[in-house]
Amino acid sequence: MDIAGVILAGGLGTRMGHVKKAFLGIGDRTILDRLLAVYRPLFSEIVISAREAEDFAIYNLPVAEDRFAARSSLTGIHAGLCAIRASHGFFAACDAPFLQPGLVERLLAEAAPEFDVIIPLKEDGYREPLCAIYSKRCLPFIEAQLQREDFKIIRFFEHVAVKEVPIARLLPGDPGQVSFFNVNAPDDLRQAERLAEELGL
Repeated sequence: MDIAGVILAGGLGTRMGHVKKAFLGIGDRTILDRLLAVYRPLFSEIVISAREAEDFAIYNLPVAEDRFAARSSLTGIHAGLCAIRASHGFFAACDAPFLQPGLVERLLAEAAPEFDVIIPLKEDGYREPLCAIYSKRCLPFIEAQLQREDFKIIRFFEHVAVKEVPIARLLPGDPGQVSFFNVNAPDDLRQAERLAEELGL
């Protein structure tokens, strides 16, 4: 299958004092650099989904600028899907500094052309919409939802073919589930710095 890698980098970072989380440093690398280190061996097509392209000019990668005014993860998914050449895109957000290639590889192996969403399913029933694969066939339903100003990602799932992948099938690629660690607030950043040092991430 032809799957592109999309990095969602357009968040407001309100709980971080309106700092662009893509450029937060953890250890000796920014979160964006960490994600690109995972993406580059896995995807021949990489797109950054963001509000403003000029912020990312030094990366020499295509930037999918938001097409809807409201900032949300769903807005970024929409922009990314519009921009990629591939039929499907794997999406992760710039608040996930420890995304593990083994987990991504296992999720990619679960993809098939007939599915529009391939998404990790945790033991508690929670689906991870920002570590998931989406097809371009989702676009009309996402657009309709954004026009209604409904930003809950999973709301359009009822209109498309969804494959939920039990987390147990992905854990060999990330036994500690660090891929799902998010940096949303200053305390999270401090914890991320400790994890990076303790686990050698």
